[in-house]
Amino acid sequence: MPDFRSIYRHGFCRVAACTLPVALGDPLDNAERIAALAADAGSQGAILAVFPELSVSGYAIDDLRQQDALLDAVENALAALAERSTVLLPILLVGAPLRHQGALFNCAVAIHRGRILGVVPKSYLPNYREFYEMRQFAPGVGRVGETIRLTSGPAPFGTDLLFEAEDVPGFVLAAEICEDLWVPLPPSTQAGLAGATVIANLSASNITIGKAETRRLLCQAQSARALCAYLYAAAGEGESTNDVAWDGQVSIFEAGAAVAESERFPSGPCLAVADIDLDLLRQERARMNTFDANRQAHRGHAPVYRRIPVRLDPPPGDLGLKRPLERFPFVPSDPARLEQDCFEAYNIQVSALMQRMRAIGSQRLVIGVSGGLDSTQALIVAARATDRLGLARTAILAYTMPGFGTGDETRGNAIALMTALGVTWSELDIRPSATLMLQQMDHPAGRGEPVYDVTFENVQAGLRTDYLFRLANQNEAIVVGTGDLSELGLGWCTYGVGDHMSHYNVNAGLPKTLIQHLIRWVIASAWFEPPVLQTLGAILDTEISPELVPAGEDRALQSTEARIGPYALQDFTLFYVLRYGFRPSKVAFLALMAWEDARRGAWPPGFPEEKRVEFSLPEIRHWMEVFLRRFFGFSQFKRSAIPNGPKVSSGGALSPRGDWRAPSDGNARAWLEELAANVPGEGVGYPGRFRRD
Repeated sequence: MPDFRSIYRHGFCRVAACTLPVALGDPLDNAERIAALAADAGSQGAILAVFPELSVSGYAIDDLRQQDALLDAVENALAALAERSTVLLPILLVGAPLRHQGALFNCAVAIHRGRILGVVPKSYLPNYREFYEMRQFAPGVGRVGETIRLTSGPAPFGTDLLFEAEDVPGFVLAAEICEDLWVPLPPSTQAGLAGATVIANLSASNITIGKAETRRLLCQAQSARALCAYLYAAAGEGESTNDVAWDGQVSIFEAGAAVAESERFPSGPCLAVADIDLDLLRQERARMNTFDANRQAHRGHAPVYRRIPVRLDPPPGDLGLKRPLERFPFVPSDPARLEQDCFEAYNIQVSALMQRMRAIGSQRLVIGVSGGLDSTQALIVAARATDRLGLARTAILAYTMPGFGTGDETRGNAIALMTALGVTWSELDIRPSATLMLQQMDHPAGRGEPVYDVTFENVQAGLRTDYLFRLANQNEAIVVGTGDLSELGLGWCTYGVGDHMSHYNVNAGLPKTLIQHLIRWVIASAWFEPPVLQTLGAILDTEISPELVPAGEDRALQSTEARIGPYALQDFTLFYVLRYGFRPSKVAFLALMAWEDARRGAWPPGFPEEKRVEFSLPEIRHWMEVFLRRFFGFSQFKRSAIPNGPKVSSGGALSPRGDWRAPSDGNARAWLEELAANVPGEGVGYPGRFRRD
């Protein structure tokens, strides 16, 4: 299985946005500088290198643009650059003033492996404030289907050019120049609708206070709107500072997210290199049906684009991965973003529960509290909701219901939390009822035998839920669900009369990995009294366990993650399967890049050092097989019948009324076969016996 670690095998392509010191009015010197920086980009595995506007001549040369000597030198420099490109990996996109049909155009020139692939003129020329481009240039808008004659020979000319890779699926390149992005309908919008996935902006764009942020917003928004990668390369060092200055801003965006940005005001050549996920762009466009609807609506008004084929021969082997990659895709590592996400997630839960209570006129809530993460989060959501509705927290009827496997630590945490919050709470021991049921069923455990099978477990889970619903009936309340998105994904819940069911599940849209950070955020935000916050900290330090089986002789409690896999990995897989529909092999590659080295990349703020683990490819493959068998081959029937609950994350939800609809009688064969065929290692032969079902 060669090149598993190659980015090009998994739908990525490496690109570079470049800026460099320019020699004003010296095209041959600039061509040499461009070739040298392009070689640097190529040595890093980039198949595209984008340079600033008029980078061959320099931008700030004013009327020198119309001098024949300079224009001749530009064409000669392009011919020399084309010759130099025969040994370079990337497509070069360079800026040059070129004569065509009696006019002068500000152009982006695509060069690769010895030939000029095409020339794209700037559509919109600024002629306001400090800009006077219409003094020298003709606008390119509307110029389609033409051919330009250069010293090196003829080349396609027009705003209708797309450059399509024959050997990098999904790589379709378009170019626009500076001001083109600032107009209400940029050329890149039409290019994106025509199929361009990678759009380059060759820019000069002098710098003023605050302008860099405006540029960034424009690029980021265009990449989001057109669902594309957007590369921006601005002029910098060497440009004339007669009346303006330059900052050499280079950046790369993908579907609304920044994937690479360089420092501004660089000294010397500078490039931003990033790996673009072409699979992600394809999936996003296919899923967002309005993208194609918009394309169809404008079909009669859009130009017919010419597609220029190009073979790129991307490098094989391990190039690493140059793009932001969260270990916890539901949990950003950036502190400010995590703060924002936690604020929004918590308040989505609170406001959703408040609305449900108002809509049905409920004044009381019933909730089971185990002392684990899920019920803790649901309880502090309920507490906040009652606070905001002006109800006393005594309106929350909380019950801890110890069973055969309940540990002293979790029971103590549950009681401490309920007491500190000031809710109405009781302890309801389910062991006598469970024993009676097991005896009536003639189950060995009813006779005291240590048979701890799925029936033994689900008798307890079912009794707890049955009690909660009857208590809700008795008190004119609704049952608040506590099960989370991760458990729904894995089917790790007891169907029907079990933790699968409630009147309203506030946690249905929260993955386990995010719940931990939400609780940390609540502690840091000090939204509750100090005793509450202290107990929340203790709960975070407790092993995740269903506590349905008694502890062994070593007093070790039942471990959920030892059975169904680390939630860190299973949430990782869930995110990329649910949000993007990626192949298992691609998800495994991403998981390897994220998890093989604990020292690589950022961890979410406050994440304990002792929990910063690593996973090898065999471990990733093993637990992914478990995930695929459970998610696709078994557990959909549970998701098809879940109660109401709010979607929280853009990563998706599993409600059959919302993000995820699938047959309950499906199977996992296609996903398991793809995993086996394309991820190195032996299959684990997971037996497919599912507990707590």
